[in-house]
Amino acid sequence: MEISEAQKKVDQWIKEVGVRYFNELTNMAMLTEEVGEVARIIARRYGEQSEKESDKGKDLGDELADVLFVLICLANQTGVDLEEALEKNLAKKTGRDGTRHKENKKLLD
Repeated sequence: MEISEAQKKVDQWIKEVGVRYFNELTNMAMLTEEVGEVARIIARRYGEQSEKESDKGKDLGDELADVLFVLICLANQTGVDLEEALEKNLAKKTGRDGTRHKENKKLLD
């Protein structure tokens, strides 16, 4: 699925199932909450914290999809074309970091 298609599908879902978009501030708070859930899984499953029994059944993919869903909602309601924005962002990063990472001795291990 292309990003533009994902934006259309989320918009359709909101209109048919979700009734309307939550306002931008509510969605920003929800995005923060969803990122926190991803952080909890990563910290416990891949980091040094022990994983609680209640966290073992959590699906990282599902939590990442929750983040993506809310991010797409924010893009849709603020008029951001994520596909275009990502292309511009990658070009910016390439110009800025084209050789920097390749020359970083810390990354060559």
